[in-house]
Amino acid sequence: MGKNRKKRVLMAVTNDLVSDNRVHKIAVTLMDMGFDVTLAGRDYPSGKIRLERPYHIRRFSLWFNKGPQFYANYNIRLFFYLLAHRFDVVVSNDLDTLPACFYASRLTGKKLVYDSHEYFTEVPELINRPRVKRFWEKIEKRILPRLTYCYTVCQSIADIYQEKYGTNFRVVRNIPFKIGDLSIEGYLPPFPTDKPVVIYQGAVNLGRGIEEAILAMHQIDDVLLVIVGIGDLYDECKKLVAGEQLSEKVFFTGRIPFDELRKVTRFATIGLSVEKDMGLNYRYALPNKLFDYIQSEVPMLTCSLPEIRRIVDNYQVGLVIEETTPEAIANGIGQMLRDEAAYQMWKENCRKAKEELCWENERETIHQVFRSILLPD
Repeated sequence: MGKNRKKRVLMAVTNDLVSDNRVHKIAVTLMDMGFDVTLAGRDYPSGKIRLERPYHIRRFSLWFNKGPQFYANYNIRLFFYLLAHRFDVVVSNDLDTLPACFYASRLTGKKLVYDSHEYFTEVPELINRPRVKRFWEKIEKRILPRLTYCYTVCQSIADIYQEKYGTNFRVVRNIPFKIGDLSIEGYLPPFPTDKPVVIYQGAVNLGRGIEEAILAMHQIDDVLLVIVGIGDLYDECKKLVAGEQLSEKVFFTGRIPFDELRKVTRFATIGLSVEKDMGLNYRYALPNKLFDYIQSEVPMLTCSLPEIRRIVDNYQVGLVIEETTPEAIANGIGQMLRDEAAYQMWKENCRKAKEELCWENERETIHQVFRSILLPD
């Protein structure tokens, strides 16, 4: 191997790469450090959105697109891809990519880094599926104690992994790059802007409080709800809106690439993050949308889950509600819109907090991890 060859990093995810801003930020950070980065994901059957990225992209076409067959199909494709190509380090993003990354790294002698985006075995989708949950727990129990280089999204999850497996996890929060220019001149969002906009951005999945937010629109006049993202409940939520005759008050944008999402968020008056306490994964969640709202200087209405509440209370950037119900959400939105002095205070605090809560500061942990395992002395 030539001395001047760039070290090669393969980052593996099971999504189609369009809206995964965390992985993009880490890929760009590694490129800035001098590494040759490849991001491996999947094709969606609904079609491929063309991506313009500064690093290499590999999307696997799969025979299966959901369920156990999908995860097996993806890991088999990824495993043989890793054996057939030369990489100096493999980054596994979440438990669903870890089997292929772990065993390929063992066979090739390459370094493995694990990035846990959530407490995977405690996601709401697994709570009532004990057999599937046990399957992922066995993988976690077998592999995590054997890992050296790990990081996750918040201290609560890092503490859990340390206690369960004795594995040290650093914390890399999913924080965006600092936004300087907030101008949206010339950009037309895919929804009306003639009324205050309450935005939810993220996965449209179980336990996110999206159905309750939709029903809350019955109790609020002259406010629009915009839902940005897709997920398991996307079609059900669209049917709910139609059935409740709320199509003039609730708008769905579908998936939006994260570089465009920054523009969309700036049209919002209030950012929403009202997850329910459905298992440990949600209880200790620290959603990236909180930091997106802060960077766009959008005050937020949130639930009282501990990691979320810590950010809102510490930086005074919004209002916390104790319940995720249509009534509580409607009352919270109404209170934020009525109290102009409090709203302006939250907005000003967002301006202050964005200087600290930005990727330019958070990425130092990534620098430390990869310097320790890749750079020569």
